[in-house]
Amino acid sequence: MIYDSCNYSIKKMPGFVTGKKRFTETNTCFRSSVKHDGLTHSKSNHHLTSLALDVYDSPILPGLSDDVAKFCLALVPLSNFPAMGGVCKKWRSFIQSKELITVRKLAGLLEEWLYVLTMDTEGKESHWEVLDYLGHKHRDLPPMPGAEKAGFGVVVLNGKLLVMGGYSVADGTRSGLADIYQYDSCLNSWSRLANMNVGRYDFACTEVNGMVYAVGGYGMDGDSLSCAEVYDPDTDKWTLIESLRRPRWGCFACEFEGKLYVMGGRSSFTIGNSKFVDVYSPEKHTWCQMKNGCVMVTAHAVLGKKLFCMEWKNQRKLGIFNPEDNSWKMVPVPLTGSSSIGFRFGILDEKLLLFSQQEEPGFRTLLYDPNATPGSEWQTSEIKPSGLCLCSVTIKA
Repeated sequence: MIYDSCNYSIKKMPGFVTGKKRFTETNTCFRSSVKHDGLTHSKSNHHLTSLALDVYDSPILPGLSDDVAKFCLALVPLSNFPAMGGVCKKWRSFIQSKELITVRKLAGLLEEWLYVLTMDTEGKESHWEVLDYLGHKHRDLPPMPGAEKAGFGVVVLNGKLLVMGGYSVADGTRSGLADIYQYDSCLNSWSRLANMNVGRYDFACTEVNGMVYAVGGYGMDGDSLSCAEVYDPDTDKWTLIESLRRPRWGCFACEFEGKLYVMGGRSSFTIGNSKFVDVYSPEKHTWCQMKNGCVMVTAHAVLGKKLFCMEWKNQRKLGIFNPEDNSWKMVPVPLTGSSSIGFRFGILDEKLLLFSQQEEPGFRTLLYDPNATPGSEWQTSEIKPSGLCLCSVTIKA
């Protein structure tokens, strides 16, 4: 999965009404008629209680075991899931669960989609849009609830998009936020999760072993942070873990071999940008450090078992980090248009996409295939978001 730290504003569209999409739910997947036979009030209550128990124990699809029924529901194309979620509570519960992704993966039916946060050409509004594996625009996401904000983190967890923290501005003062919003692609709707313990922005975040980590950043009052916390989706709860040895902000995080890596950004103990790499072991609940990191990173992505970075000081070379031996490899980026072009990254079909941050005549998206034969790794692609790419994630669901 890929994510970039987003130091950009989510700008609301006119007429947006905050709130969750409402669904009319029935208690069962199929309606049953109840005859009024003149029973006493107490007997009626007993009758209704029995019906409720029957509903709870009723199958997902009559005549099939729940395992088979779940497999049948998982065979349906992803685009039909939002409508299916309104059929009944049992269907909706399954569509929202981690189990759906597991069943679709076993059946070889996972669909890959690129979610891109784009800004219009005038820089006034931003929105999330979805591209398929060919780069065709599929749809725009509903506007995200909550206040307009920037400096937030983005993570993919169990096939869902999480937008975390950030800051809002009131009377010229930044205020760190702790709220978390989750977009469920299967239901095409946003929901709110439990707040972080600490409001933060310009921080590092990623998923490791099914848990989400938030590290460092700036706090509520703009103070640099060393604290870190972890989110458990099963309990919808954030828990503070051991802090970093020093405050760190403007950094990013990724996962390798079940460990959390934090790179880039600055710390209070460095004059410039930090080359230290903080590594956290969830098993040992401790941090350790390496020195062979990267600085001033403008884009990053994990593809396969390697990290791809673009540094601000050298945007004509792609940095590739191999965690097996903590080594870096620098790959020249082909010259296309202006030599000052910056990039944002995207991932589709196990290939790295480089979206230009400048509108250059005739510029096409660059594509890097790490599995191609030597000399043919670089190509161009027609895949392109409708506006300026602020950040992107890849979701398989």
